[in-house]
Amino acid sequence: MSFSFSSTSLSFSLSRPTHLCSNLHTITSASNSFNSVSSGGRLVLNVGGSTFCRRFRGFKLWILDRLNNDIGTGLSNEKGSISDSSRVPHAGDSEVTSSVESPSLLQTSSLAFPMDVSKEPSLCIAVIGATGELARGKIFPALFALYYSGFFPENVAIFGYSRKNITDEDLRSIIASTLTCRVDHQQDCGDKIDAFLGRTYYINGGYDNKHGLSLLNARMEQIEGRSKTNRIFYLSVPQEALLDVASCLASSAQTQKGWNRIIIEKPFGFDALSSQSLTHYLLTKFEEKQVYRIDHLLGRNLIENLTVLRFANLVFEPLWNRNYIHNVQVILSEDLAVHPGRYFGGYGIIRDIVHSHVLQTIALLAMEPPISLDGEDIRNEKAKLLRSIRKLEPKDVILGQYKASNRDKIDKCLDGPTPTYFAAALYIDNARWDGVPFLVKTGLGLVKHQMEIRIQFRNVPGNVYNECIGHNIDRATNELILRDVPDEAILVRVNNKVPGLGLQLDFSELNLLYKDKYNMEVPDSYEHLLLDVIDGDNHLFMRSDELAAAWNILTPILNEIDKDHISVELYELGGRGPVGAYYLWAKHGVRWVEE
Repeated sequence: MSFSFSSTSLSFSLSRPTHLCSNLHTITSASNSFNSVSSGGRLVLNVGGSTFCRRFRGFKLWILDRLNNDIGTGLSNEKGSISDSSRVPHAGDSEVTSSVESPSLLQTSSLAFPMDVSKEPSLCIAVIGATGELARGKIFPALFALYYSGFFPENVAIFGYSRKNITDEDLRSIIASTLTCRVDHQQDCGDKIDAFLGRTYYINGGYDNKHGLSLLNARMEQIEGRSKTNRIFYLSVPQEALLDVASCLASSAQTQKGWNRIIIEKPFGFDALSSQSLTHYLLTKFEEKQVYRIDHLLGRNLIENLTVLRFANLVFEPLWNRNYIHNVQVILSEDLAVHPGRYFGGYGIIRDIVHSHVLQTIALLAMEPPISLDGEDIRNEKAKLLRSIRKLEPKDVILGQYKASNRDKIDKCLDGPTPTYFAAALYIDNARWDGVPFLVKTGLGLVKHQMEIRIQFRNVPGNVYNECIGHNIDRATNELILRDVPDEAILVRVNNKVPGLGLQLDFSELNLLYKDKYNMEVPDSYEHLLLDVIDGDNHLFMRSDELAAAWNILTPILNEIDKDHISVELYELGGRGPVGAYYLWAKHGVRWVEE
């Protein structure tokens, strides 16, 4: 039996057994123009025989009503609003069986976008600056890892945008050379890579971002069809291009059919004034909840463990204050493998590493317990902690710059006063941490790559075992050590008796080595942070008030550097950094542990 609607060029054939109203009927679309309504051209209705005729009539009227609405309002709504009529009715819905006035017949013969809704993406991610080193080396591999692990919708769409005149296939070739599957994720790796590349597209933005991002928007809309789709824009662009790209993106590339989020790479400004101007401009174009200021170091497993260890373990939480903790050390050093050229472009290690990563680490470690794990609750506590940090004074800071060598092995200082090494003693003026020094050491070109946090506890008062410890009582200090690289670990240093007949104490480490405990590859930090953006979890991303509070801490030192009031100590490449850092530690009564 067939039903024909000549004015719409739509026909339906009804396959059935001997009776019209059988228990199961399959309605097959004979026209490709209806692909946007039926998935794969087929829509199965499983209904009872006594109600099928009545419900099929309602379904037919719904189709006509929906098609009328599409033509009347335009298939591409500029504001992107979606009415309830876009929902395909289920056979059991009462609205299908209700009495409906017969709609007028359509005056068109086809739909504008004959797309299969089952393949329309619900998430689009655009990488602005897609051919840059960061995008090729980190962003696209992280996106693929999330896609492979099932954290993306199967039909996610990835867009690359840059000024280079290349094609979709050229971008796919560039990306393919960087993609790998983790050791524990080898199954169907090649098929997954092909599927991921097949959902990757390229847009040549040219030199006019307003026009280029309009092209990006048009391409996104073409791929999205009529589905409700969210968009993420990763702005992997130089700081000098950030405002222009953000402005054009806000006016030309945001979707009206879902949420929009933008990711901005650090550093976030050059100083307090420029950061304030940048923040003010961004907030005229976007809401605070849309902006994600990313620092890849904050995606490390070490950072996530800070709050877990403290708030999920009773053994640590009662000790987390000035009564038990003598000092906290935050150490981040990079070896010769890291090229430091960008640090001599004016930003330096203070603006790039200390302002974001170091201060955010301290904030997460020292903040008061949030009322929940909601991102805003955590950021509220971080902002309060940062506002409590005392402004730095030159006497509590050591700056360094590595020395380069020419072919004749003669040391010479690289031009410019921009520091590549920073050591400082920070104090938090609140009841929990009053008087506890937070010592920071971070630099480039040092002897090894290291990222760890050391929490040194106070000595046991009236310790009756002092005589058994030996001459160096500092060696008996209890420590909690969180180490990220080279070997992820959590260590607790405790005192114990040396086996034997005598009474002699020594220290040992209770250790949790991740590579021994967990037989898995630790995901890259970009994967962690990109997944947080998708989920809307912003607790590891700096809010505007956190940004301002961090600049207030560092601005006095930056001003002194600009005035040449702070000397920069030279240190050897591959060494341990400026000698002055050892004196700074001693000045604040802290033992600097060298492993």
